[in-house]
Amino acid sequence: MVLFEKINQDIKTAMMAREKDKLEALRAVKSAFLIAKTEKGATAELSDEDEIKIIIKLVKQRKDSAEIYRTQNREDLYTKEEFEADIISQYLPKQMSEDEIIPVLKNIIETLGVKTPAEMGKVMGMASKQLAGKADNKVISDLVKRLLTT
Repeated sequence: MVLFEKINQDIKTAMMAREKDKLEALRAVKSAFLIAKTEKGATAELSDEDEIKIIIKLVKQRKDSAEIYRTQNREDLYTKEEFEADIISQYLPKQMSEDEIIPVLKNIIETLGVKTPAEMGKVMGMASKQLAGKADNKVISDLVKRLLTT
């Protein structure tokens, strides 16, 4: 919930500074939080893990949109989406480097006793939970493939 309060504070700051683009990105985050809070079956409060999942999703959406705009030669929209992705990603925990991720993955592989790439799903399931918000799943997937094929 601390993140929600920080977003609210940053919205106020952006409003006072008249930073229209930043304000739009922050309002999108606040909106996503409010929607998640009011969904059927949701509790009134979001856990830190839920907040991070929402932010990851928003960043991914903007990066995907930016790529589409780039392929369609819409630089104006590409720039806007990239800017919003950068603003929103500032609220994610520091991303781990490959050198930091590999020991965690080796430990998971050893713990599960996985030997072949066919069992990659087991490793990904556990790694995704342990590294949620700290590392991109695509990076994790690439590293797991590399570790299991060597």
